[in-house]
Amino acid sequence: MSLFPFFKNNTFARGVHPDANKSTAGSPIRRMPFASRMILPLVQHIGKPAVPLVRAGEEVVRGQPIAKADGFLSVPIHAPADGVIDSIELKPSARGPWVESIVLRVYEGSTQEVGWSHPRDIDAMEPQEILQAIQDSGMVGLGGAAFPSHAKLAVPEGTKIHTLVVNGCECEPYLTCDHRLMLEYPEDLMTGIRLAMKSVGAKRAIIGVEDNKMDAVAAIQAAIEKLGPADGGITVQAVPTKYPQGAEKMLVKSLLGVEVPAGGLPMHIGVVVNNVGTLALLGSLLPEGKGMTERVVTVTGPGIRKPGDYWVPLGTPMRTVLKWAGAQDASEQEIILGGPMMGQAVASLDVPVTKGVSGILVFDKLRVESDRKIWPCIKCGECVKVCPMGLNPSMLGMLAGRREYEEMGAHYHLGDCFECGCCTYVCPSHIPLVQQFRVAKGILRGKAT
Repeated sequence: MSLFPFFKNNTFARGVHPDANKSTAGSPIRRMPFASRMILPLVQHIGKPAVPLVRAGEEVVRGQPIAKADGFLSVPIHAPADGVIDSIELKPSARGPWVESIVLRVYEGSTQEVGWSHPRDIDAMEPQEILQAIQDSGMVGLGGAAFPSHAKLAVPEGTKIHTLVVNGCECEPYLTCDHRLMLEYPEDLMTGIRLAMKSVGAKRAIIGVEDNKMDAVAAIQAAIEKLGPADGGITVQAVPTKYPQGAEKMLVKSLLGVEVPAGGLPMHIGVVVNNVGTLALLGSLLPEGKGMTERVVTVTGPGIRKPGDYWVPLGTPMRTVLKWAGAQDASEQEIILGGPMMGQAVASLDVPVTKGVSGILVFDKLRVESDRKIWPCIKCGECVKVCPMGLNPSMLGMLAGRREYEEMGAHYHLGDCFECGCCTYVCPSHIPLVQQFRVAKGILRGKAT
């Protein structure tokens, strides 16, 4: 008998229902060619930046480690193409600050073949060996957080994990990269899930997929049935389409009917959550002993002529991606990395695609700016009605306006906000609540150090 019964009313309280706009879901993943130069920031993950292993003028092959992990909470960087190291210098990043980056000049005619790999017998690997292999691959969470995957799967001593929850919801509007991966690479997903289960000691895995992706549910179910008795307790379950269903605390509530304690992690109730894209890529990379050199990115929006999901080499400049996808006057567009709810706008087209970029959305800048006039809060309470964490965004916003950041954290649970954007989405006054909360958190973190 399972520890938690499947939750009959498998959803969470509150949330919103934005238009899906997932027009790219019906087209196969395509492959994007190499740019002439790749820019590889040494920090593409939460944690310490990687340390360069190469020098200017050195030749490298695709898949070769060019920067090593600096300690446990860090991951290496691998060459996305054959070429020569041009320089190691400061380059602009999507978040604003210039960061140390490796600039790779790609050889003309460089193929997509990976020239650096060390095949492994994954069935013979022990949990600690799996974790080390995951770190060596450079894998981070591909849902957007970019937390090192080996660290998320490293269970503290004395903690018992019984369930691996696999997030296939992809609830952000426009994004379809996870959907296409579930359809096209379900066998890799099964391999990645079994490796993750073994590393954390989970006896079962539940894949949660929103019910607007029933073709993905069918593809996964077929892959599970193909495993037969060796399925290892893997199941798939459709959950209602609602934002932010893919947030890990919301998905645990939807699938298991239990809540993660305030300030806690799913691990504290015996659960580990991983994204389907992360596990599918792990299932592809680990048996071959390869490093992460590319990821699937949804490139879409009103300003794109060739929307779709693409295998994009890491380090590809945004300008190159947009040109290939047929962006119209990219300099006059609003570019968002990720989804429209939790993504961030970029000011420069010279920033590269990094491991955490799940989507590149292109909107008309004039239309976006015309919608940005901010009005005073009218105390309507709409933000309170939709907050999935049960917070009071209106009060938090007023405190942020008065710069009472300590009060936000001490009495109004700012730390429980995971910046889903529901409050900003419904605010009739167009108050940038999420942006205010991010500033407040940054200031509180600065004061704590």
